[in-house]
Amino acid sequence: MSEKIVFLDRDGVINEFPGNGNYVTKLKEFHFIPGSLEALKRLKDHGFTVFVVSNQAGVGKGIYSQDKLDRITERMHKVVNASGGQIKKAFYCTHTTQEGCDCRKPGIGSIKAALSMMKKPIGDAVKAYFVGDTEVDVTAGKNAGCKTIFVLSGMNDRDVVSTWKVRPDYTVKDLLAATDIIIQNGHKKSKRQKV
Repeated sequence: MSEKIVFLDRDGVINEFPGNGNYVTKLKEFHFIPGSLEALKRLKDHGFTVFVVSNQAGVGKGIYSQDKLDRITERMHKVVNASGGQIKKAFYCTHTTQEGCDCRKPGIGSIKAALSMMKKPIGDAVKAYFVGDTEVDVTAGKNAGCKTIFVLSGMNDRDVVSTWKVRPDYTVKDLLAATDIIIQNGHKKSKRQKV
């Protein structure tokens, strides 16, 4: 049986988007989007392994420290776990665009690292989903071979998608709505495998 994997951007998908050009720099600025905790619980209950893949260049720019990012992440994990969900690991790229590293989306270094943790080749990303709120997220998902879901709970609205070079497979309101698609398609695949 193949592993069911979901990659999530963080800001605008799990927690409220901090505003264009801004970052979540402290605990009091991190607020879960309504429904996101329920979505994470549902994914766990249906056997999906969830990873966060997020660009956090504010650390590299000196806007906030690695320690503050670690504290925010620790709280995120704690609240998600208490709500019945689970994030296996959060992968952050703290580099700036100029550094040109592969872990910064739309690069797929973090996706490769997550698959490596699961002892899966990059080709297994075709069975995975990437949920994000920006063109960079959709492009990263497509670059890795994932199915992509664009959520309207973050940085962009539906109209902007027509200007993108890469289009998402699905566009939905938020992570909870994305979870409906992921679970429904996951069940279809498992039924096919039994035949």
